[in-house]
Amino acid sequence: MINRRTFSKAVGLGTGAAAVSLTGLQTKAFAATAGAGAGAAAVPTVTPGTHTEFPAIKQVKAGLLNVGYAELGPSHGPVVLLLHGWPYDIHSYVDVAPLLADQGYRVLVPYLRGHGSTRFLSSHAPRTAEQSAIALDIIAFMDALKIHKAVLAGFDWGSRTADIIAALWPERVKAMVSTSGYVITDRKAQLEPAIPAVEHNWWYQWYFATDRGKKAMENVDDRLALCRYVWTLVSPNWNFDDATYQRTAQAFLNPDYAAIVLYNYRWRIGLIEGDHRYDRYEKLLSAAPPIGVPTVTLDPALDPFTAPGDGSTYRQHFTGPYLHRTIANIGHNLPQEAPTVFAQAVVDADHL
Repeated sequence: MINRRTFSKAVGLGTGAAAVSLTGLQTKAFAATAGAGAGAAAVPTVTPGTHTEFPAIKQVKAGLLNVGYAELGPSHGPVVLLLHGWPYDIHSYVDVAPLLADQGYRVLVPYLRGHGSTRFLSSHAPRTAEQSAIALDIIAFMDALKIHKAVLAGFDWGSRTADIIAALWPERVKAMVSTSGYVITDRKAQLEPAIPAVEHNWWYQWYFATDRGKKAMENVDDRLALCRYVWTLVSPNWNFDDATYQRTAQAFLNPDYAAIVLYNYRWRIGLIEGDHRYDRYEKLLSAAPPIGVPTVTLDPALDPFTAPGDGSTYRQHFTGPYLHRTIANIGHNLPQEAPTVFAQAVVDADHL
């Protein structure tokens, strides 16, 4: 979810442009009016929830982790990495992945550290979750699969991870889709108060800073109830059923889940210091490095963390070929709520 300080500043800019309704629009006319890259194909429309499962999950040792991931599409195709957020898992892309595979892409959807079948290789490894640590996990994942360059696409933690890789290791990124735009965390800015409405949106962050929040995350039943409640708040129009939630909630049973989530949110607001091995990367990120790779940014209009201004608040961070789209009637979990829109953005980014 976006940097609360940046969002606080953005709220004062007004309501911005009206959202464009793209939920079901997947035609050549859509590609043209949205400014698609030359030669980009129109992705066929799929009803959200058409797919419910991935093929058998694969595992690969990569850096500090044994990473679990789904893979679809031809092994020789151009690679797309789809990166999930919190509190979600790879099922956010259960409809997106086959759409892209049908377009000839090799689609990889990894569980982030602390999620699903991804495990630390050593019981002694610190269960940290700095933003750069998660980005380095994905670099190691690419290295393990001998992937030099890929299209990266994500939302929430996944957007942040893609942004970081594109900023610090642009040679590894062919193009990018970033939901909510530029979401690299500025820890220094996080120390300052935001406006009340923004602080209210971040209630769970403050909850995780307390002993009560820690106990809730460490208790499985409380954890699952909390994460489900967050889904309802940040995606008010998404009428998901219990089966949909339970498929994702299995990823929250990872033995390191609570430690990783608590660390990430406590670290962001300066309650704990990070592992020194990541200091040099965090220093680079504190300067808000620009992103020059071809990028499509997506703003889900019903996401409470979408800043007003139709992407104007972060436009200056993207210096390469660029498109922006605001998606009407869609909440935080954009790829699962509007899979065709998200898949089209990936194809269009690849053709910028």
